Amino acid sequence: MSQTTMQQVIITEPGGVDKLAYETVTIPEAKADEVLVKVHAFGINRPDILQRQGLYPMPAGVTQVPGLEVAGEVVAIGAEVTQFKLGDKVCGLTNGGGYAEYCVVPQSQTLHIPENVSFVEAAAIPETFFTVWANVFQMGKAKAGEVVLVHGGTSGIGTTALMLCKALGIKTFATVGSDEKVQAIANLTDAINYKTQDFEHEINERTENAGVDLILDMVGAPYLEKNLNLLRRDGRLVYIAFLGGAKAKEVKLGQIMMKRLTITGSTMRARNTAEKAEIAQGLQNHVAPLWAKGECLPMIYQTFDFDQIQAAHACMDTGEHVGKIVVKIL
Repeated sequence: MSQTTMQQVIITEPGGVDKLAYETVTIPEAKADEVLVKVHAFGINRPDILQRQGLYPMPAGVTQVPGLEVAGEVVAIGAEVTQFKLGDKVCGLTNGGGYAEYCVVPQSQTLHIPENVSFVEAAAIPETFFTVWANVFQMGKAKAGEVVLVHGGTSGIGTTALMLCKALGIKTFATVGSDEKVQAIANLTDAINYKTQDFEHEINERTENAGVDLILDMVGAPYLEKNLNLLRRDGRLVYIAFLGGAKAKEVKLGQIMMKRLTITGSTMRARNTAEKAEIAQGLQNHVAPLWAKGECLPMIYQTFDFDQIQAAHACMDTGEHVGKIVVKIL
């Protein structure tokens, strides 16, 4: 590879989209267990927005360049890499640094892209599918025949969870913020506009007061009481964010005990390499066959060119997207 430098996006200081800028740097080298990917597309995710705002910094010792998922071609491999070769088309969950023309990704967090999947679609896979598989299926133990409620149903995480649940025989409900969004995912789920309807009342009515087995929540404190009310015996409440508030004033402990409820949650950034490798293996075994058949592919809301990174972030800031926002690098 003759090229030695690349463009990457940096956050000049915490703030709005105007704090995103470009710089020219040396292309990184793959360590023994890494692949170097020539990036053709990368996804925009909510943690990127929080990082830009100074609310979710990268851990110490990790690149401060944002970007958690990429898709492209392998152009170099480390000495210990055995699963990939030069020229392979891959997508990967990065440890940061995805907003760039080249990015190193641990072998264990990299997936082969099926032939029928584009780079844009593949770039929208890692962050959301890793998150959903870990929280809904590994921690949440969702299984066929159960009922799952997904808050934030039109987000990248939300649409991914709904698609996977549908494919695996799990009935779902979702909360969204407009009637347009209800219609946008009507083919995936039974959606409820939380701004005009009480989602607890609606779900009780639609389930004949049977409730749900699992709730994936990114809203947090404001929904806690209704979530606990809706969960069936042995129900699970899994938190992946708390966009509506992190501190609940009151918790009905008796209800948790009587119904044997489990309340848990996680972040992807805090997981170690072995844990991410286990998630990747689960996706490879159970979900990759669906992608190869053209099923459960990400919903792409809008794509932007690499020189439009501020516009891409502004698009997510509006909260109007249904599915994923992706940046292309030609």
